[in-house]
Amino acid sequence: MRVLVVGGGAREHALAWKLRQSPRLDALFVAPGNAGTAEIAANLPVAAGDVDGLLETAERHAIDLTVVGPEDPLARGIVDRFTARGLRIAGPAAAAARIESSKVWAKDVMAAAGVPTARGDRFTDLDAALDTVADCPLPVVIKASGLAAGKGVVVAQTRHEAARAVRSMLADGALGDAGREILVEEYLTGREVSLLAITDGDTTYPLIPACDYKRVGDGDVGPNTGGMGAYAPAPTIDADATAAIVRDVFRPTLAELARRGHPYRGVLYAGLILTPDGPKVLEFNCRFGDPEAEVILPLLDADLLELMAAVADGRLGDLSPPAWHPGVCVGVVLASGGYPGAYPTGFSIAGLDRLPDDVLAFHAGTARDADGTVVTAGGRVLTLVARAGDFAEARGRVYGAVETVCFRDAYFRRDIGARETRT
Repeated sequence: MRVLVVGGGAREHALAWKLRQSPRLDALFVAPGNAGTAEIAANLPVAAGDVDGLLETAERHAIDLTVVGPEDPLARGIVDRFTARGLRIAGPAAAAARIESSKVWAKDVMAAAGVPTARGDRFTDLDAALDTVADCPLPVVIKASGLAAGKGVVVAQTRHEAARAVRSMLADGALGDAGREILVEEYLTGREVSLLAITDGDTTYPLIPACDYKRVGDGDVGPNTGGMGAYAPAPTIDADATAAIVRDVFRPTLAELARRGHPYRGVLYAGLILTPDGPKVLEFNCRFGDPEAEVILPLLDADLLELMAAVADGRLGDLSPPAWHPGVCVGVVLASGGYPGAYPTGFSIAGLDRLPDDVLAFHAGTARDADGTVVTAGGRVLTLVARAGDFAEARGRVYGAVETVCFRDAYFRRDIGARETRT
């Protein structure tokens, strides 16, 4: 099969790396890709959000299956466009992808499906939102309803901080269209866990649970990012708990989407918080998580290409549930100094050729300059991943590797997975 992966981050590098292992693969393309994907696939100079360009590219290269990484092309209707032209693609149609692109709509779906989630109210009016945060319990969560690249959530500890977040989104337009409608939600306490499932709308197979780190700084301080690291599996969710979440969260949500005329095919990501009252949904995403994909896929003991083709064809039930390698994975993101704010790029990256064989380097914001040198080209630059028998060993391997790779103003969290090594 000739396969196209859409996207250019570490998630897409991980997808390409895993797809490359399939005996059914004949040719692999990534659009637009990065310096890492160029080593295992043919990069194509088409932006992930350019649906017209991707459609033309898929036809020109006789692509048999397209796997979409990021949410933006899904929200733009890439699946609808490809399907209408008879092209095979794994992912939800735009109407179903609203589960991520509109948090307000997702909240309505969850309410109708009886899915446990945080209480919240939607606002487009600045004064009404300010009145609410003026006397609500603290801390309080302010969420942009639209797509904000993982940066549309503020956990406000004070009323001043809450009002500032509301004004930033509704009045100042700091997040553009994504923040023209917001949610003001209750703050839930507990361990956050990501559980992803692959589904063709009828059959749903959960993947192993993972934990990601959204805040920029050690100890979960500072602003939210697209993710600074992750580990899998999450010991707080065992097989029984996973089955219960599939029963109480995934199946009711998928049934409600189908009832509304939006059957879901693809990867459905549930961001959960394990409260004293049980798991509750913080958010849904319509695709593989990043950086969760980078720690889940190395543990997958199954043919990802076969799974994605079955999702696209609506025949996932013909396959057995995916198997998993033993052990754990820990992934650490190396970011540009200044991220998630403004940051410079174009700095050479040293040490990639000295990484040990048991550490994976998934490229995110990288490119090659005119001399062929790998340089920084984004906020999140690399995700280094180590697989081992336990978290202490995996952390030792990955942080040893982190010290090997360097670029100007590189930044990373030092506490990824540390809580799982404490006794």
